[in-house]
Amino acid sequence: MATDSPEQDSSTYIVRYGTMKLLGEFEARRPSDYRRGDEVVVRSERGVEWGTVLCSATEKSAEYLGRNKASGGRILRLGSDEDRRSRQDLSEREKQFFQSANRMVTERRMQMQLVDLEQIFGGERIIIYYLSEQRVDFRELVKLMAREFNARIEMRQIGVRDEAKLLADYGDCGKPVCCNTHLHEMPPVSMKMAKLQKATLDPTKISGRCGRLKCCLRYEYDTYEEHRRELPPIGAMVITRTGQGRVISQEILARKLIVAFEDGRRVMTDESDIVTVVSRTGRSRRESADDDDQNEE
Repeated sequence: MATDSPEQDSSTYIVRYGTMKLLGEFEARRPSDYRRGDEVVVRSERGVEWGTVLCSATEKSAEYLGRNKASGGRILRLGSDEDRRSRQDLSEREKQFFQSANRMVTERRMQMQLVDLEQIFGGERIIIYYLSEQRVDFRELVKLMAREFNARIEMRQIGVRDEAKLLADYGDCGKPVCCNTHLHEMPPVSMKMAKLQKATLDPTKISGRCGRLKCCLRYEYDTYEEHRRELPPIGAMVITRTGQGRVISQEILARKLIVAFEDGRRVMTDESDIVTVVSRTGRSRRESADDDDQNEE
């Protein structure tokens, strides 16, 4: 509920709105009791929009959103049945407009691929999302679309990750893709993260719907990295309760090491059985990764 905490400003809320699921702080006209999940009509810098209330706005929520917070505005009213019917009609018009826009692009043989079309709830603006490997002069196209659709046209170039955010549905895990649900930013992901977590390196299994490395490889990376730093690195000489040996592998989450002893034994050793580290000159799994692993997606 919006009134769970006395510290919350009951008249300001975090609202998700737009096709790209923008987040912003929206102020109610009067102290109101909007709840999580309430569908509302808001006015943003883009115009009148349809949105969903997530929570009351607090200092903590502002800190969490940080630079990812879009400009806010005002909550005009709680969505009514008539508003929902209008939204359904708008969705049908968007499909027709998208087909017409695609036809215009094809007829002019423009080097761009339309991905999605969004007409904001008030109808005064249409945003067209597109992919292109080069710069496109679409000034004449925008004029034609403005006349055809009787609305202000905004062209927005996006990347393949944004395309997945707009169009993807479910991931390999069977759940809705993260970029289209809860992620408000898509973090950089690299192969070294997969290696550190001992994930399969098969590109078909660690790539998402966008064709890039899955965002979820980033979720637990900080925990793995913290544990890795606390363990003796690979190559280090250690003295255990059963003798001296060299660390040849780390089992990070279990906080165990595989130690090769001087007599040829290889033993899974708990961190608590390490008496002392003789030499830490070895290189960690991350540090010994291939140089090309430094390229981030």
